[in-house]
Amino acid sequence: MEKIYLDNVLPRVFAGRHDSRSEVWLRQVCLERGKCYLISAESGTGKSSLCSYLYGFRSDYSGSIAFDGADIRPLGVAQWCRLRSRHIAYLPQELRLFPELTAMENVELCNRLTGFKSREAILSLFEALGIPDKVDSPVGRLSIGQQQRVAIIRTLCQPCDFILLDEPVSHLDAANNAIVAGLVTAEARAHGAGIISTSVGNNVMINVDKELKL
Repeated sequence: MEKIYLDNVLPRVFAGRHDSRSEVWLRQVCLERGKCYLISAESGTGKSSLCSYLYGFRSDYSGSIAFDGADIRPLGVAQWCRLRSRHIAYLPQELRLFPELTAMENVELCNRLTGFKSREAILSLFEALGIPDKVDSPVGRLSIGQQQRVAIIRTLCQPCDFILLDEPVSHLDAANNAIVAGLVTAEARAHGAGIISTSVGNNVMINVDKELKL
């Protein structure tokens, strides 16, 4: 996948009351592979909705979204499974980890499907993010900041054309923010992937090609 197009997209719940200053809603937007975008927003302006649209979880919007010119609305389950396993790596704001599973088991749920990273590579990510001692700990016993780092590792264990991050460092301090930025940037560069990151305040420390106000 090389390009994502948004053409006059607007969440249906915003119909008749959207902010005309938005650079995303009711605009024509093209997001290109290999570039980095920051979608900055205030709470309640639809950033998580946008991520859900791009990942195929929701379709309650007007306008159209297209991948390489093909409208995504008609896509079926099998097509979305292929896109999610090979073309879009997604870090949702709510993390969607399984609390009863260990940190490594949560990561391996994704990596077993793709075989993208070796165990050694995964362990090096735990080391880089300062949680090597949490590999075998149930996620439900970790702090929210530690859980966010586990979810980031899981996201990086997937081949992709775009890395989609919804408030990726909302629970991290500046030091870990910088580490995450370095890891995500390196992963994107290694595979020529684009980065789309949302934020309401604590922005991931990545050099962006374009910032769009939601």
